[in-house]
Amino acid sequence: MTDVVELRFAAHGRTGDKGDRSNISVIAWHPELYPLLVAQLTEDAVARRFASRRPTRVTRYLLPALHAMNFVLDDVLDGGVNDALNLDSHGKALSFVVLAMPLEVPEHLLPLLRRPVPNHNDTMETTR
Repeated sequence: MTDVVELRFAAHGRTGDKGDRSNISVIAWHPELYPLLVAQLTEDAVARRFASRRPTRVTRYLLPALHAMNFVLDDVLDGGVNDALNLDSHGKALSFVVLAMPLEVPEHLLPLLRRPVPNHNDTMETTR
């Protein structure tokens, strides 16, 4: 049995840029989650996710010792910081596009996910 969750529950990310190129790293929250990321976060999957930005190439670099991977997306920043009219010309928010991707997680790995802790103030009833 598997569950489908957003990638952000299994990993975190960082983003950088150089010209019209974006670097997006994805780092597993737990080493046992890393093989799932390798199997499901392929170059093709990330290219499909960014189809609206029309990357000319997506390259994935695996960093197994860090339980991480780095994606390099070419031509996704509308020409880069000096040429783009985007509000996010550095592409800093692009990691959130990746972290919102669906990830199939087998049941035995579900306890390793990081999920938000409920805010008890939201569930408390107030009386006057």
